[in-house]
Amino acid sequence: MSSSYKFLVAAACVFLATCNSEESAPVNSAVTPEPATETVSTASESATMVAAGPELGTFGIDLSHQDPGVRPGDDFFHYTNGKWLDTFELPASRSNYGSFTVLSDRSDQRVRTIINDLSSMEPAAGSVEQKISDYYLSYMDVETLNELGISPLQQGLSALNEIDTREELIAGFGRAQLDNTASVFGFYVGADRSDPDRHQLNLSIGGLGLPDRDYYLEDTEEFLSVREEYVAHITRILDFASIEDSADKAQAILALETQVAEHTWPRSQRRNRDLTYNPMTYEGFKAEYAGLDWDAYFTAAGIADITDLNVFYPSAMSPIIDLVNTLPVEDWRSYMTYRFIVDSANVLSEELDQEAFHFYSTVLNGVPEQRERWERGVMRVGSLAGLGEALGQVYVERHFPESAKQQMEELVENLRAALRQSIEQNDWMGAATKAEAYRKLESFRPKIAYPDKWKDFSSLEMRRDDLFGNVQRLREFNYADEVSRLGKPTDRDEWGMTPQTVNAYYNSSFNEIVFPAGILQPPFFDPAADLAVNYGGIGAVIGHEMGHGFDDQGSKSDWAGVQRNWWTDEDRASFEEQASALAEQYGGFQPVPGYFIDGRFTLGENIGDVGGLSLAYRAYRMALNGEEAPIIDGLTGDQRFFLAWAQVWQRKYRQDALIQRLTTDPHSPSEFRVNGVVRNFDEWYEAFDVQPEDALYLPPEERVRIW
Repeated sequence: MSSSYKFLVAAACVFLATCNSEESAPVNSAVTPEPATETVSTASESATMVAAGPELGTFGIDLSHQDPGVRPGDDFFHYTNGKWLDTFELPASRSNYGSFTVLSDRSDQRVRTIINDLSSMEPAAGSVEQKISDYYLSYMDVETLNELGISPLQQGLSALNEIDTREELIAGFGRAQLDNTASVFGFYVGADRSDPDRHQLNLSIGGLGLPDRDYYLEDTEEFLSVREEYVAHITRILDFASIEDSADKAQAILALETQVAEHTWPRSQRRNRDLTYNPMTYEGFKAEYAGLDWDAYFTAAGIADITDLNVFYPSAMSPIIDLVNTLPVEDWRSYMTYRFIVDSANVLSEELDQEAFHFYSTVLNGVPEQRERWERGVMRVGSLAGLGEALGQVYVERHFPESAKQQMEELVENLRAALRQSIEQNDWMGAATKAEAYRKLESFRPKIAYPDKWKDFSSLEMRRDDLFGNVQRLREFNYADEVSRLGKPTDRDEWGMTPQTVNAYYNSSFNEIVFPAGILQPPFFDPAADLAVNYGGIGAVIGHEMGHGFDDQGSKSDWAGVQRNWWTDEDRASFEEQASALAEQYGGFQPVPGYFIDGRFTLGENIGDVGGLSLAYRAYRMALNGEEAPIIDGLTGDQRFFLAWAQVWQRKYRQDALIQRLTTDPHSPSEFRVNGVVRNFDEWYEAFDVQPEDALYLPPEERVRIW
């Protein structure tokens, strides 16, 4: 569980590009969040100036990517992006590539320059500049890593080898996050859903090495092949540590994880906030799940004085406890040992790193080559779990003009007005529910570009010649911050993404929408672009995040972020009827033969997309003040608006990566974030003369807008 996920456990993002930052680590590997306030000096470079003209095309859209041979009503995604899709070759190091990737690559290049500049300054010992530089340089020192081989793991391997009893196993599970091993139990400290101003301990079930339970339980050709490859991979990983009977242990690990998968909730249930909020007193929890010594578990984790906690998957707890108590300790030890090695592989020698990459990227995602070393180093150092906020300070000074922040604030307020109008005019919501909805809308807090206060890394030690130690010290630093939050109030000023991140999110516990500086670039936002393009791009993203406050899960929290039902039964039933119709639409899409979109699992994001574009369109028409938009390059304002939305989601996938996305990601693949959305808009039908014989046509009575 990544640190950003821990912070955003009740949040929804606009996009997730890959399963992990380096495309070479296990899907469920864990890192903890870090704290927050120290300044970073910068090599002199002024903020990027606003360009004289739009970056893309003559008005903000690159029309050369269009395929005019495709009818808009048959496939709007390919109509807009078809020539690019037909000619663009995925880089060998990528599982997918698109508009978000272009901006992420640009961000990585900028961060690389910042790191190089800081390093050239010969920063003072103990300064944050020194920590950034030494962390990065320790990662780039491949020669030293190859000389060390697996030796940095010897102390941890010896400790794991000493686990012989259930008591020692439970203590090992408790230390798993700190020791970078594995456990079927996971916890994090986050906002209490009943009282978002306080922190609460949350306990979950996890520990799978494959992306989802389906990879263990479904017997498709792809998943059977993955399981076979998984056993061979585990065997090779154990061989690196000269562990005896590695092949037998690999089979035992797969068998163990398969039994865990059998009790893991289906993905559509895992995102249901009603099912995953089960607060209990600690004493009541221990009585309910008495089959495990929880005092010993949490003591090993360094957590004391627990008064209460939330249990995410209560029906899975007792069966998993039974597995802990009945499966051989040796099998659990092998499971933890494999994960310790593979979760550490990307900071060890090249041969270990390459083996982890081979399985988790080549086998699971079809990616033939690793990204360049510097790219992986930038992602590691610049992540939220790394030194990303420190780098973010310099990033915004160099690359984010304050004028863009003001424009974004105006756009947010325009979208807020559009959502208010939508609530006023909808005919399925009664006055009592509308009053609550207005209050929630007015309480939305937008965060734009960067935080107002920065994290403090003064107590963290980084050494140029000790990558493994740097990673462990950073893990301990983040972990200490996380567990120290228990008993303290939450910080509503904290951010769950770095400023350079190309993404955005809604956090239901704080009722906030967050837009890092990284996403405020073309094709999403360009101050020099046509009005319709900015509304169809960043305007729809703003609407998407606002819409998460009113989607099937976000709508379960009120204006203050408290999870409670603020709907009348009649209004909730009307909402669910429309949401179910949308889920059914998406459930009919088959991106890969035999693999359909899970309409329930992706429902929140699909509501966000349809609602976000609807609000953006409403705001766009309001911005025109009753006037007609000009014709530009033969295109009407409405045509430019919808083309901008389709341009944002330009993306290609490898098939293996697409299959993994369909089983793990609550976002629909990009093609259906276009085609699945526009077919619900009367205005799109009019703009592109879509007729009943066209493939995307839906009869008016089947179109869903909700907001």
